[in-house]
Amino acid sequence: MQRRFSVLFMMVALVALLLTGCSTITETVGQAVSDQVASVLPTLAASASLPTSDAVLQPASQVDPTATVEAPFTEAEDAAAEPAVIDPVPVQQMAQERVFIDLYQRVNPAVVSVNLTSGGGSGFVVDPDGYIVTNNHVIAEGGPIVVGFADGSAYDAELIGADSQADLALLKIDATGLTALPLGDSEALEVGQLVVAIGSPFGLDNTMTTGIVSGLSRSLPADSTTLGSFYTIPSVIQTDAAINPGNSGGPLITLTGEVVGINTAIESPVRANSGVGFAVPSNVVKTVITQLREGGEVTYPWLGIAGGTLTSAMAEEMGLNSATRGVLVSDVTAGGPAEAAGLQGGDAQTGLGGDVITAIDGQTVTLFDDLLSYIVVNATVGQTVTLNILRDGQPQTLTVTLGERPATIEQPQLQQDGFEGLPEGFPTPSP
Repeated sequence: MQRRFSVLFMMVALVALLLTGCSTITETVGQAVSDQVASVLPTLAASASLPTSDAVLQPASQVDPTATVEAPFTEAEDAAAEPAVIDPVPVQQMAQERVFIDLYQRVNPAVVSVNLTSGGGSGFVVDPDGYIVTNNHVIAEGGPIVVGFADGSAYDAELIGADSQADLALLKIDATGLTALPLGDSEALEVGQLVVAIGSPFGLDNTMTTGIVSGLSRSLPADSTTLGSFYTIPSVIQTDAAINPGNSGGPLITLTGEVVGINTAIESPVRANSGVGFAVPSNVVKTVITQLREGGEVTYPWLGIAGGTLTSAMAEEMGLNSATRGVLVSDVTAGGPAEAAGLQGGDAQTGLGGDVITAIDGQTVTLFDDLLSYIVVNATVGQTVTLNILRDGQPQTLTVTLGERPATIEQPQLQQDGFEGLPEGFPTPSP
C-alpha cells in the first residue's frame, strides 16, 4: 500500500514539473518514476491475480485522445443486427377454434346467396329436395331469382310462397340430394349461448361471423303496406354476431349445426353492424314454411286485443301488487274473438284498468311476447284456448275460440306510435 502511495505522489509531482517547464528535473523525476513503477508492477499484477507478462504499459504519446473505442460484437449481437424474417411458432389449436372450423365446413354447403336484379341477400337449404328459406324483404321487389352455392353452382329459383307478417319466403330449385340444415328449437335458447351467422354481407358470399345470443323475447314490427296493421313478430332473437346488409335470410346457427333463427334486421344508425342484430326464431319459421309449402300462404290465429306487458307502476296504479305480471288488455277489437269471450279493455284515455292475462292454456304469461308467441307457434285458427285473468284484482277464467287474423284491423283509437295517453314506451301489438 505504501508503494502505491509513493507512485501516486511521484506521478503528481511529475505532472506539476511538466507544467512548469522544468525539463532537466522532469527527466530526472521521470526516470525515477519509471524505475519505481517497474519495481511496483509485479506486486500490482500479483495482487490482481494476473501474469506479469500481461501487464503492459503504453506510452501516453501513442494513444489518440480523439479515438473512439468500440467493444467487439458477439455472434448473437451480429445476428440480431441483421434484418430477418421471424420463424413461425407452432401453437396448439384451441378446441373452440376447431369447433368453428368444423362447423363451417359442415354447414356452408347448405348456405346460398339469393340474387335478383334489384339486389339480393342470403338463404339456406331446408330440405334436400331443393327447398330454400330466405326473408320476404329479400325477394319482395320481384323478378327472376338465382341462388348460388359455395361450390360455384347456380340455379334459377321458383317462389313457392311468402309471408310479410313473419318476413319469410320459401323458394324451390330443380335439384335433389342437397345438403340441408335442420331447424332447431328456438325456445331452448339461452342468453350467452354461442351462435354463428353465415351469409353474403355486402355481396361477400359464404361469410361467417360469430357471437352470442345477447337477448331473447324481442319483438319486431311485421311488414305491412297498411298502416292499420299493428302485428309483430314474436320471440325474436337478438345477437351480437355481425349482421350486415346482405345477411338477410341467412341462418343463425348453434354450435350443434341447428338453425335457430333467420337473420332479418339490425339496429344501427349507419346501416351496418353495430352489435345489435335480430333473427326470426326457428319455431316461427317451422310454422310458416309448413303452411307455405302446403298452400303458398299463411293464416294466423287471432285473439283480437291490443295491450302490453304490465309494469310495476301500472300495477300499483290499478291497485294491484307491484309484483303482479301479465298482459294488460288496453283495447278489445270490436267483433273479435276476445270481445265475444267477454274480455275487457282499459280506459280509453289511459289504457289502464283492463283485464290482465296471467296464463294461456296453463302456460304462465309474464310478457306480452309470451302470449303472442304461444298463439302464433302453438295455436291454430278455430282452436279454443283458456285464459287466466285478473279483473279488478280478482282471478277469473275465460275460454276463447281463436279467429283468423285479418290483414288489417280498424282501431281508430290507436295512433301510429302507440296509445294516446299511455305511459311512454307502452307497446301496442295486436295478437
